[in-house]
Amino acid sequence: MRLPTHLLRQHGRANLQRCFATVVQERRTPQTVIEKVVQKYAVGMPQGKAVKAGDYVMIRPEHVMTHDNTGPVISKFNSIGATKIHNPAQPVFTLDHDVQNKSPKNLAKYASIEAFARKQGVDFYPAGRGIGHQVLVEEGYAFPHTLTVASDSHSNMYGGVGCVGTPIVRTDAAALWATGKTWWQVPRMVKVELKGKLAPGVTGKDVIVALCGSFNQDEVLNAALEFTGDGVAALAVDDRLTIANMTTEWGALVGVFPVDETLLQWYDRVLAKLELRTFSNPKSPSGIPPPPEHPRINRKRLDALRATTLQSDKDAEYSSHLVFDLSTLVPHVSGPNSVKVSTPLPVLEEANIKIQKAYLVSCTNSRVSDIAAAAAVMKGNKVAPGVEFYIAAASSAVQQESERLGDWDTLILSGAKVLPAGCGPCIGLGVGLLEEGETGISATNRNYKGRMGHPKAQAYLASPAVVAASAVKGYICGPASLDPAALPPVKAPTFSISNTPSSSAASVTSLDEPLYSGFPTKFAGPLLFAPQDNLNTDGIYPGKYTYRDDITLEGQAEVVMENYDPAFAGLVAEKRKVFAPFDGAVKEGVILVAGYNFGTGSSREQAATALKAAGVPLVVAGSFGDIFKRNAINNGLVCLESPELVSDLTERYAKDGKRGAGGKNGELTVDMGMTMEVGMKDGKAVVITASNNEGKTYDMRPVGASVQELWVCGGLEGFILKEIQAEARV
Repeated sequence: MRLPTHLLRQHGRANLQRCFATVVQERRTPQTVIEKVVQKYAVGMPQGKAVKAGDYVMIRPEHVMTHDNTGPVISKFNSIGATKIHNPAQPVFTLDHDVQNKSPKNLAKYASIEAFARKQGVDFYPAGRGIGHQVLVEEGYAFPHTLTVASDSHSNMYGGVGCVGTPIVRTDAAALWATGKTWWQVPRMVKVELKGKLAPGVTGKDVIVALCGSFNQDEVLNAALEFTGDGVAALAVDDRLTIANMTTEWGALVGVFPVDETLLQWYDRVLAKLELRTFSNPKSPSGIPPPPEHPRINRKRLDALRATTLQSDKDAEYSSHLVFDLSTLVPHVSGPNSVKVSTPLPVLEEANIKIQKAYLVSCTNSRVSDIAAAAAVMKGNKVAPGVEFYIAAASSAVQQESERLGDWDTLILSGAKVLPAGCGPCIGLGVGLLEEGETGISATNRNYKGRMGHPKAQAYLASPAVVAASAVKGYICGPASLDPAALPPVKAPTFSISNTPSSSAASVTSLDEPLYSGFPTKFAGPLLFAPQDNLNTDGIYPGKYTYRDDITLEGQAEVVMENYDPAFAGLVAEKRKVFAPFDGAVKEGVILVAGYNFGTGSSREQAATALKAAGVPLVVAGSFGDIFKRNAINNGLVCLESPELVSDLTERYAKDGKRGAGGKNGELTVDMGMTMEVGMKDGKAVVITASNNEGKTYDMRPVGASVQELWVCGGLEGFILKEIQAEARV
């Protein structure tokens, strides 16, 4: 698959440093370690060009993982005319999300995915083997100094072992299957310096919860994070995996820890276990042959890694430098219902917040050390009356090891309810979900409203030890082993940030972009305003519908924005009755304007397709979650940014002039009879108010020809089909 012809102009001329790849001058071009890894996997680049932040590149990642969403990817793969996976060693299938669902329909779905894997020669891990991200780390698909992607937003987790992991979407996965490649914009680089050492009882979960709460103004939104500093060495690999996993919730696209002695020794221990899979002893002539060499975690590969000195150049460029002092951190709890709110545990303990559910599940904190920490708290105790405590190991290998250590049985004897190794409650699937009015505490990664159950439930996030202690006491609290005297003072941890000026922050000016043939000259229609920042994909398209593969586009349109505003779908449906068909020039539809970081959260592409199906061809926001923007581009939904428009609408129509509390009359979606026209050639947007028919003009950066071409093709799927057909004619 070739890159669309004008991809380098996608973000306009105002950002001149963004191009297909940055030219290496006569002198060396400084790069971060992340840029260097991406360089290894960039293809089709002219000789002598170096990858830099902001570049659009074609990548051929080491691996691409899909899970329960493999079914829809197969459909896309077939629909674009592909018949054979380009490189069967590249994809990995892991069934992990809806593993509690034993209905004939779901079992048939799982069987069809397995059959496709066998036919194509793809590595396949069935339901029960574990959560895909954990499996990829255990089996070495996510390996230091490689680039591995997944059709799931928590692929950031691979950064815990020094692998550049980043999310893609289903259509990208189909493109990778068909061609081995897809497009990617290299994110801006942010250095996160961790100083000092954690106090006893403080964990990696506390670190990332506090980071999300301390830097909660989108400081790392859509960035690639490089963790550095003297504090990193003392963090165990499990802590690093937890932190990297939740850089997704922090807003980043990548979160990478260094390949240091701590990680190398961890791999030595992993390899030693692999070498003991039989009773053979290389030092004793027992006659028992040694086990076969693991294809990805083996001595040759680890020796090569040890001999590699891949690290960031001293003069590498970062957009920001964040500093966080680990020694000032006490255990923290996230929530309720927001990762941007984190509170010191001692403060919440005083509030005596009663809980009804507790969870030790997910790819975030259900590894062997997490289960051991919870078991140490639960030993000799029982789950409190009126509390349900659910546990699920991150993988079958984790559960087996925890059983061997006795920790698994300790949890069961204490009254914990066992779920299969998989996502389950974390994604809002299966038994044990939060009911209306309930409060839960979880060692998972997300506590968005409605994600783990009813929208009117309260969800908190904490470390495994805190979750276990809360399950025992019946309210949010820390374990008895937590010594207050060994902790720093209970106050906000010490942190700071410095920003590097960048031309990408230049003000938007009117541009005159050429239009791809067949792309609208303008978008026009009624304007609806959702005065809300961080409107996540669960709010746009509820998780309970995500894995209903039979739901039609019309069905998606009927439930769009349901978790944010149940009235939204009906409001749009009423307005779309008067839209004229696209005449080749003007595309009519509802124009949705929202706040900042619109579409943050999971990688479900239905958040984009549902809006488009409902009759929203254009979304304008202060900024977008990158994974949503990627889904939108791949499915022909246009996204534009206009902080000025968002500011004006907030001041005029939002309650108290602030986003997050609905409109002045309490409505979640503001409809004041406004209309909007956006010229796609010059980026001029005119908003007309119904009260006085007056208009105000805003300058926006229009989308470039690459996005326009994808729109004309109906999205990336149609573009790939065109490419396959073109190659067939050659």
